[in-house]
Amino acid sequence: MKKNSWFRTIPLWVLVLLMGIAAAGCGPENQAKIVEGKVNVVTTFYPIYEFAKAIGGDDANVINLLPAGVEPHDWTPKSQDIVNTSKAQLFFYNGAGLEGWVPQFLKGLNRDSKIKAVEVSQGIKLIEADEEKDQHHEGEGPQTRHHIDPHTWVSPKSAMIMAENMKESYIEADPAHKEAYTSRYMDLKKKLEELDGEFSSKLAAMPRKEIVVSHEAFGYMARDYGLTQHAIMGLSPDAEPRAQDLLNLSKLVKEEGIHYIFFEELVSDRLAKTLASETGAEVLVLNPVEGLTEEQLKQGDDYFSLMRKNLQNLILALQ
Repeated sequence: MKKNSWFRTIPLWVLVLLMGIAAAGCGPENQAKIVEGKVNVVTTFYPIYEFAKAIGGDDANVINLLPAGVEPHDWTPKSQDIVNTSKAQLFFYNGAGLEGWVPQFLKGLNRDSKIKAVEVSQGIKLIEADEEKDQHHEGEGPQTRHHIDPHTWVSPKSAMIMAENMKESYIEADPAHKEAYTSRYMDLKKKLEELDGEFSSKLAAMPRKEIVVSHEAFGYMARDYGLTQHAIMGLSPDAEPRAQDLLNLSKLVKEEGIHYIFFEELVSDRLAKTLASETGAEVLVLNPVEGLTEEQLKQGDDYFSLMRKNLQNLILALQ
């Protein structure tokens, strides 16, 4: 009876997903299982997953929705994701506009679900995107509404706030293991503080402060460490920039003597390479750490190793 009543209350788009499960296949995101006797946590994408695992330790079973190599801005959930999340105790998502699918996804969960949804970016002073740089798709006029930059985790300072929000949620869901969660959180916090210190001291010593990036994903890093970000594209990595924006960036690169244009591994490097070619600059990776590639997984990379590679490349570009 419960099963049938749930079936009648779920939205149409969820029904389509359920009917299409065979077509959806059994990719990495569909392999995770709920584990009895632990706090089951569902996370929306990689950095949240890493922090949730670090704090949860042996007391938690953490399931990440996004598979390796997938860019999170335009991802949508699969039917097995709905099933797993309905049975979990905690759902950690970034918020700040990153996962536009979350409200409908939560409405589609089993109405008997006891899960608590936690927007882990709560408490971070969010950045409002410049309307001029909030790029539009070809054929549309410039956007006039305000957008929030959701890329909070790219700054270790913001990541510390996110980690604390997760720790508090773990304790609320499973107070019996409060000391263990707090201890593991303190270990994570120490690592984030060390990373923050490295970014602060090393970037403060750089003579240059201007960076040109393919996608406007480094606002929090720029704000917290005294840099100025110039983006080819806006907050969405698949938007097309205007010709005038590219001309202005080309002029900036030449006038400021910028030697490197940063690109990302999970999105096309075409525009970054074009701008570099036109200005005599080179291209270099600056990773927004939205997800790991298969190669990075094999190499054992994590948030900290990728952020330190970012720091190395920033130092190279800003000398």
